[in-house]
Amino acid sequence: MHGATPAGRPPLVMIVSHQEWFSRSLETILAPGGPTVLRAYTAPSAIERARHAHPDAIAVDSALPDRDGLELCRELRRDPLIPPSTPIVVISAEPPTRQRRLDALRAGAWDYLGPPFEAEEFRLRIEAFVQAKLDADQARAEGLVDPATGLYNTRGLARRARELGAQAARQHAAFGCVVFAPAFGSRPGAPPADEALSALVDAIALALKRAGRLSDAIGRLGPTEFAVVAAGADARGASRLAERLARALAGAADAPPFQLRAGYYAVPDFHAAPVDAGEAILRATAALQAAQADPGRGWLREFGNGGARPA
Repeated sequence: MHGATPAGRPPLVMIVSHQEWFSRSLETILAPGGPTVLRAYTAPSAIERARHAHPDAIAVDSALPDRDGLELCRELRRDPLIPPSTPIVVISAEPPTRQRRLDALRAGAWDYLGPPFEAEEFRLRIEAFVQAKLDADQARAEGLVDPATGLYNTRGLARRARELGAQAARQHAAFGCVVFAPAFGSRPGAPPADEALSALVDAIALALKRAGRLSDAIGRLGPTEFAVVAAGADARGASRLAERLARALAGAADAPPFQLRAGYYAVPDFHAAPVDAGEAILRATAALQAAQADPGRGWLREFGNGGARPA
């Protein structure tokens, strides 16, 4: 497995299962040249070890003797001593149903795997998840992450957007940015009370983490303004991205009622674009402001050559 933690140690993966054969089989898949493996056999021991060892990924058996695997996911996500960026993968001995997968994602899992179980696929998924977590740890250490949500802050998003923009320009690839914010009742700019606002921000951040791709850069631009920068997304792709995120946010739990407003800017070839990545974010923000000012023309607006126009 590639990558190392900021402290220079190999990545640490915790396997939670009371079944010895289950733990050994997963460790065999991960071990050759891979991460250090930590085992836990019960839900309480998993929570305690996660608090102290800070694993870079957690694999949970769905059928623990003392707790349902999804309930353990929820407990891990609620624990303030366990970083929210820690990937959790639930593994079942039974083929997962669509509802079970959705329940796992709502519980905070990054993935839910079952038979037919492909060892190479599991290893590659864990590698990708661990790398995403290590990148988040590095960004947090460099002051590029919003501590309340675990997403990039404005500085971190701008830096990551420049990296994605440079890559898109070299490849003559599409490049897009979507910026959105909730609107409350008849007063789009009026936020709810502090407690409800905090719940809303948490719900939006969680929905974004679940719905976004690993290749996307997701950040918080303001108290309730969020942005997704996506290399490879042209205007159509950016519009679809906004709609997909809107669907994810529509099911956000523990959030006050709100409507979504969004704006985006995208080009088919970033190498030929008249703007840099920072300006792309500003243009998407201008489109959002147009949607906020005139919601009757649509919740989603595209930035055009003459200014913001309806999507």
